Amino acid sequence: MIAPEHLSRIAVWSKELTDEEVDRACRGITEKTLSTGTHLFHRGDSFDSWTGVVSGIVKMSTVTSSGKAVSYTGITNGGWFGEGSIIKNEPRQYDIVALRNSQIACMTGATFRWLFENSTGFNRFLVTQLNERLGQFIAFLGHDRAFEATPRVARCIAWLCNPVLSPGIGKHLEISQEELGLLSGLSRQMANRSLKVLEEAGLVRVAHDGVEILDLNGLKHFGE
Repeated sequence: MIAPEHLSRIAVWSKELTDEEVDRACRGITEKTLSTGTHLFHRGDSFDSWTGVVSGIVKMSTVTSSGKAVSYTGITNGGWFGEGSIIKNEPRQYDIVALRNSQIACMTGATFRWLFENSTGFNRFLVTQLNERLGQFIAFLGHDRAFEATPRVARCIAWLCNPVLSPGIGKHLEISQEELGLLSGLSRQMANRSLKVLEEAGLVRVAHDGVEILDLNGLKHFGE
């Protein structure tokens, strides 16, 4: 169980809840720490929790039958995921692995389903989130792997800073070039070269601890 004050800091969706719903959510959430490289779950696992990133970065990915690793997206501070698998009551279709030491919040499936069945505010949030996620993956299919390295890095940064999916990020993304490469399917060296191009284009400013976002919309559409 967590305190209501803590819930308001880690979950933007809690602002949509009534006092009763906040109490129910708090009683159904626990937190855990994942060390770098640790899986929260693997593809095919039955994992009956809705999950949020309190701090850190986790990667949503899978390995194809031919052994090729495919990264779908990264999830950062304030991002919550896994609602589709819980609603459909199906095994997870992807791996979740921590790219750095990360603090994770887990809401029990029973609590999630109660909110899903009883809370209008919670459902408004879910509809918005699912719509945003759908747009993200349509863009992934239509653009990401067809583009060269720099547009892929640009879109990766834009997705990580999506204000709906990762409301805790703001304009500064704390990420290493190695982590950015892993999420973009590139080497650290290629990610570094791409960041320099984006910086020269006035879209980002590279800092020692990450990337400052100067033009989010420009990142979304870079290379089109």
